[in-house]
Amino acid sequence: MAQSIALAAEARDMSGTGAARATRRAGRVPCIIYGNKEEPVLISIDPMDLQKQLRGPGFFARVFEIEVGGQKHRVLARDLQVDPVTDKPIHVDFMRFSASTRLNIDVQVIFENHEESPGIKRGGVLNVVRHTVEMLCNPDSIPESITVDLTGLDIGDSVHISSVELPGDVELTISDRDFTIATIAAPTLLVEIEEEGEEGVEEGEGVEGEEGEGEEAADGEEKAEGGEE
Repeated sequence: MAQSIALAAEARDMSGTGAARATRRAGRVPCIIYGNKEEPVLISIDPMDLQKQLRGPGFFARVFEIEVGGQKHRVLARDLQVDPVTDKPIHVDFMRFSASTRLNIDVQVIFENHEESPGIKRGGVLNVVRHTVEMLCNPDSIPESITVDLTGLDIGDSVHISSVELPGDVELTISDRDFTIATIAAPTLLVEIEEEGEEGVEEGEGVEGEEGEGEEAADGEEKAEGGEE
């Protein structure tokens, strides 16, 4: 069973937009707990506690234990609303789950050992194709993240899902192909410099040709003038 994270909460009595605004004015974040065929519970959470959880990876893949009114609820965060200006949380939906629940979860991909990649050492760029991987699993078996080891990867190499070690009790929602998670790409700055250099050579050759033609024309004019004299 996954270790749950305790999250302090207080009950709130009223629902609706006005009540939610009043909760925010009081310095707390309005939330709701629902699901598992039980009555919804309206709660509020200290924004500092919530921000602490949001700073780490895998917020939606983490099991929380919220105690309110003497009752404990094991829940997952299923929806987060943030202020469009301040980007601070203004509402969270938490969902209860049972032992038989299986959910589609986006699990964050973490890359490690950048310094052990020959390609990155030579200036290559880690091109992340998938920042998250969708999995089907029981909430108690949700991995907070999956790890990709970059050791030994050179420019042009790719990392596919088949090379990543996954927990035992999970299923990939995309199982019909070995999809790419990341590649080590050539340094873009080097490519741009080479292209600019080639263009400069072509332009320079054109200019020299024009100057030569101009000199020949000038010599011809001088000879013509000498003939008239």
